[in-house]
Amino acid sequence: MLTKGCDKMANHYNARAEGYTITHFIIRLVVGAIVLGITAALTPGFTISGIWPLLVASVVLAGLDYLALKLLGVNATPFGRGISGFILAAVIIYVTQFFIAGYSVTLLASVIGALIYGIIDAIIPGRAM
Repeated sequence: MLTKGCDKMANHYNARAEGYTITHFIIRLVVGAIVLGITAALTPGFTISGIWPLLVASVVLAGLDYLALKLLGVNATPFGRGISGFILAAVIIYVTQFFIAGYSVTLLASVIGALIYGIIDAIIPGRAM
């Protein structure tokens, strides 16, 4: 009985991963740039030095979110899949600084940023239903 529930849940997440199209990626990118800018403005220890680092960081975040969904089957938004989605979002926010000049975040700020990002993302959803 327990395996039926686990199989059903795994099939649900696999179907979500397969339904992730370029349209979803573009929507996630645009909304992600807005949400990321707001998050950086509200989070101490999280700075983005201009519009270009913001846009490039949005591309990197959307790309890492896409990879996490495809490879791990985990929605990398803070409220996407409980604590695992939250931790993955914080890691992605933190790791992005290694790809982008002008993007700086501390480890604590990435955790706070993931929380703020999740709250704002819940208000301004970026995924097509």
